[in-house]
Amino acid sequence: MSVRQAEVVRNTKETKIRAVINLDGTGQGNLQTGIAFLDHMLDQIVRHGLIDIDIVCDGDNFIDDHHSAEDCGITLGQAFAKALGDKTGVRRYGHAYVPLDEALSRVVVDLSGRPGLEMHCEFTRSHIGQFDVDLFFEFFQGFVNHAGVTLHLDNLRGRNAHHQAETLFKAFGRALRMAVELDPRMSGQMPSTKGSL
Repeated sequence: MSVRQAEVVRNTKETKIRAVINLDGTGQGNLQTGIAFLDHMLDQIVRHGLIDIDIVCDGDNFIDDHHSAEDCGITLGQAFAKALGDKTGVRRYGHAYVPLDEALSRVVVDLSGRPGLEMHCEFTRSHIGQFDVDLFFEFFQGFVNHAGVTLHLDNLRGRNAHHQAETLFKAFGRALRMAVELDPRMSGQMPSTKGSL
C-alpha cells in the first residue's frame, strides 16, 4: 500500500470492523456498516471527498446502532491518521459550504493533531427512518478522537432532517479533500510553525 492508503482492523466484543481508506481515491466505496443510513452518509464522503472507503462492520445492532456508529467513526479515524502519515506537504486546513434545497451546512477541518469537535446541528426530528440522529455526534466524536483533527460542523439552516445530515456529510467530504490535498508550494514542508503536527 502507498503512504496515503491504510487498512485498520478493530475487533471488540461489540463490533468487528475492517476499514481500508485511500486519500487519493476516485470516489469508490464499499460501505457495509450494518446501518443503511450511515452507509448513505459515508457515500457522501466518498463521492464528494474523492476518498475511497471500504468498510465492513459486524456489530451488535440487535441492541441498537450506537456501538456500530461510534466504532465505525473510531476505525475510520484510525485509518485516516495512518494513511495521512506525518502530514508533510498537505494543505492542512479545509472548509466547505454545501446546500441541499432548503438546507445549508458549513464544515471546517484542521489536521492539527489535536482532537476537537464542535457540532452544532439542531435536527428537526429525532430519527431519519430508523436512524437515531444522536449517533451522528458519536460517529464524528469517534473520528476526531482517533484521526487527531479539529472539526467544526455547523448546520446553518434546514427543515428536512435528511437534507441537514446530507449537507453535513457532503461538506465534511469536501473539507477533508481540501485539507489532505498535497500543496505544491508546501512540498517537503510541514504546515506548522512548530515543525510537526
